[in-house]
Amino acid sequence: MSEDIFASLVGSGSAMQQVKKLILQVAQTDATVLILGESGTGKEVVAQALHNASSRSNKAFIPINCGAIPGELLESELFGHEKGAFTGAITARKGRFEMAEKGSIFLDEIGDMPLPMQVKLLRVLQERIYERVGGNKSFECDVRVIAATHRNLEDNIADGNFREDLFYRLNVFPIEMPALRERPEDIPELIEFMFSRIAASGRKIPDLSEKALLALQNYQWPGNVRELGNLSERLSILFPGLKVDYDDLPVKYQVELDENASLLVAEKVSAEIAVPSAQSANDQSPVNNDETASQTVQAEPAAIDSSLSMGAPNLEDGLDLKSYLVEMEIQLIQKALNQTEGNVSQAAKLLQTNRTTLVEKIRKYELS
Repeated sequence: MSEDIFASLVGSGSAMQQVKKLILQVAQTDATVLILGESGTGKEVVAQALHNASSRSNKAFIPINCGAIPGELLESELFGHEKGAFTGAITARKGRFEMAEKGSIFLDEIGDMPLPMQVKLLRVLQERIYERVGGNKSFECDVRVIAATHRNLEDNIADGNFREDLFYRLNVFPIEMPALRERPEDIPELIEFMFSRIAASGRKIPDLSEKALLALQNYQWPGNVRELGNLSERLSILFPGLKVDYDDLPVKYQVELDENASLLVAEKVSAEIAVPSAQSANDQSPVNNDETASQTVQAEPAAIDSSLSMGAPNLEDGLDLKSYLVEMEIQLIQKALNQTEGNVSQAAKLLQTNRTTLVEKIRKYELS
């Protein structure tokens, strides 16, 4: 069953396995889900998978891009309107919430929703009722709400562009989609999936050499999976049925490669790693990335000595959790680098992370 649910959510690496586990954890509840991540990471695919895994899967899944519709029309799109409600409203019309009744509604780019609409959406989430534009009849609402954004909503709150009360209503169960550069081991599988769809349309597909795949794994992918899809389409047009080597890639993808670099292969993680045990329906907070990393390291005690110099934290006077986790991460990375005499590839294996991800963290923390 889960294979069918995740047919379009491609990736066997640990980051995507964690996303899939979170989806299965929350799917059978009616908790509101907020999907976070950069543009092009596949947030709508996650929302569709979440709907398919839920008890509402036999009802409608209705997506709407809140940033693509002018603010003055968004209320009508969401809640519908009555005949004569405004110029051009020659008939009554159902809104997306009404269409999604008993099913799920996906509010994409929720961070771009105008403030006046945020107030009205908050009322729907709190009271589960709404009215059509120009009408006075209240409609009860039984809809699973899934929202997504590429923005940092907490920054938007600080800037006065997003309501804090709405954020907490939406952020019941956050799922963060990793950027493609954070999961390069999934790139061969993603390319195979994209090429299979092209082949299904009757077209010939290219064959990428190992060095070409290695270059793509080391590229930073600012456009994420969407950019990879565009490249796959481009290569299939330029090299139908042909071999594509490193030199055949567009110039910007011909990144400099480490002479010791090797192709990363996704390995499926066991169900015990990075999965909360027996969470109750009322405690629906997912394991965050820092906790996942910590659990992964602890799964290999022979590789990393768990007795860090920081010792057990003192909680009597409070604790800045974010700073503490960052400091812990820095110490683990430095310890792995010391243990491997500066060999980044070996350190990445000890920490059970991707070499590219580790290189980024070394640069970020200015480690040697």
